[in-house]
Amino acid sequence: MPAAERLAAQAGLQASSIPGSGPGGRVLKEDVQRAVTTPPPAPNPRPRPSAPAVQKGERREDVVPMTPLRRRIAERLLAAKQNTAMLTTFNEADMSAVMELRKEYGEAFQKKYGFKLGFMSFFVKAVVQALQEIPQLNAEIRGTDIVYHRYYDIGIAVGGGEGLVVPVIRDADRLSMAQIEAVIADFGARVREKKIKPEELMGGTFTITNGGIYGSLNSTPILNPPQVGILGMHAIVERPVAKNGAVVIRPMMNLALSYDHRIVDGREAVTFLKRIKELIENPVRLTLEI
Repeated sequence: MPAAERLAAQAGLQASSIPGSGPGGRVLKEDVQRAVTTPPPAPNPRPRPSAPAVQKGERREDVVPMTPLRRRIAERLLAAKQNTAMLTTFNEADMSAVMELRKEYGEAFQKKYGFKLGFMSFFVKAVVQALQEIPQLNAEIRGTDIVYHRYYDIGIAVGGGEGLVVPVIRDADRLSMAQIEAVIADFGARVREKKIKPEELMGGTFTITNGGIYGSLNSTPILNPPQVGILGMHAIVERPVAKNGAVVIRPMMNLALSYDHRIVDGREAVTFLKRIKELIENPVRLTLEI
């Protein structure tokens, strides 16, 4: 309306910005007066800048199904812990004599047989002789019976791409050291190539494992059921020892024997491990069987 328009001009307002209450939405003088006396709305406060989001590092996970071999290894290890009364006893062996033999005859041995003379054949021979003297460690439990094996099938733990497997040297008591080394070399190659046969992993009356090749100084090896004994070899380390009243430096290896206390008493276990120590420190006795 004209009066409203004049009043809006005087107040410095745009009539078009004033809501009208007259017929057809016309702006009346009262509408202008109301707009003049009503304070303008407060301007919206400037929004505060939000704090930058904390960028956390990525927490990635790779989910990989267990292979059948790994599942089987896990099952057997768990069964060994749950179903045996496992204890471990320790000793140490001076490896000087064995190392001297390997140094003196190693080249001739390799030239004749085509492979190196390792440490494992000495331990296999020592284990067989000790088992013949302490038969409780070459046994197993079947129900309420103890079965003493009169044969010597020695499992050798070998690390492969999918885990530790234990191929078995059959009738190890009937094999020469060269034959034992040949079998071990063959097992190692075929495990790496994943060509080991399932039947070669079955059976066994006792197991030897060598954590020393990975640098282990000591361990408590887990039994390989239904076997009741496993010998753990470890890294050879030069350290001071007392010999004949003097302190000398010797290449020493820690030995560990885990055993099932249900049928192997501490006396038998300690005697067995001491016998291994004696034979390794005097390897000539292995050939003389004394």
